Amino acid sequence: MTDRDNPTGNEIDGAPVGNHDGNYVGRFAPSPTGPLHMGSLVAAMASYLDAKAHHGQWLVRIEDVDGDRNVAGADRDILASLQRCGMRWDGEVTWQSRRTALYEQALLRLGGLVYPCGCSRKEIADSQLSLSGRQAQALIYPGTCRDGLAPGKSARALRLKVPISPHCVIGFDDRWAGHISQDLTDEAGDFVVKRADGFWAYQLAVVVDDGDQGVTDIVRGADLLDSTPRQIYLQQALGLPQPSYLHVPVVVNERGEKLSKQTGATAFDDGAPPELLLRQALLPAARFLGMDVQADTIDAFWRAATPAWAEVLRNPPSLDIAQT
Repeated sequence: MTDRDNPTGNEIDGAPVGNHDGNYVGRFAPSPTGPLHMGSLVAAMASYLDAKAHHGQWLVRIEDVDGDRNVAGADRDILASLQRCGMRWDGEVTWQSRRTALYEQALLRLGGLVYPCGCSRKEIADSQLSLSGRQAQALIYPGTCRDGLAPGKSARALRLKVPISPHCVIGFDDRWAGHISQDLTDEAGDFVVKRADGFWAYQLAVVVDDGDQGVTDIVRGADLLDSTPRQIYLQQALGLPQPSYLHVPVVVNERGEKLSKQTGATAFDDGAPPELLLRQALLPAARFLGMDVQADTIDAFWRAATPAWAEVLRNPPSLDIAQT
């Protein structure tokens, strides 16, 4: 990822940032792998406030397409925590696991750009020995099955072709991070759209869902900056509009690791009374996002936080991919 320049400088009241045609649709899309932690709350808060500041809609989508990682009941706990925090979504909650027909249709539209791949992860790793430059620095698929499966190989995953010559370079202006560009040919390669375990890949599912739901503005954590060029490439291949993007810093633990279930992140919502939830979760999350909000109730918090978010967007702090 290169070209991280200054933020665009667009303003929100009078000349709103992002899509400002009066039809703003944002979303929060958690995976039900466990309860929401502080990192999740920061992402939810940023997306919620951005929708409110633009007088738009805020959707909630449960991204449960990765069935092996889902935790029973986590989706209900997530929705309950959002409600306890005073975040109210528009329309009905959607679940990716109920939308597989849409992904199948998208696969058909991609046509000849999609091909079967019979390579294991170990085989892909071994192939890096023959690569140089950026491709040797990451697990980039070398295109082994691009022109057909080798004799004796059976299909494991489905991949999407990325142009080789000329290189496919995708750039976009992030409303927080500034201009971002990525050479997909060198830094991503042909990427998976349906996994070897039969589950739909995140990149395809999220692009199809955002297009189907009319999402105009995506606000999420900076850990997904690297995925955005692949998603834009998929949008182009499927003839879908490109949303506006805003990636906020991610919360890390004392070891500098992104908060997640894998790194031992704990739930921010332990059922404490609203005044404790405000003091121990909402106010710290707001401070992390650069907002100095004073409030003694959750309702008062959101009334103060919405204009505070608009003020932050007038001059976004410099982006650190991870902040404590």
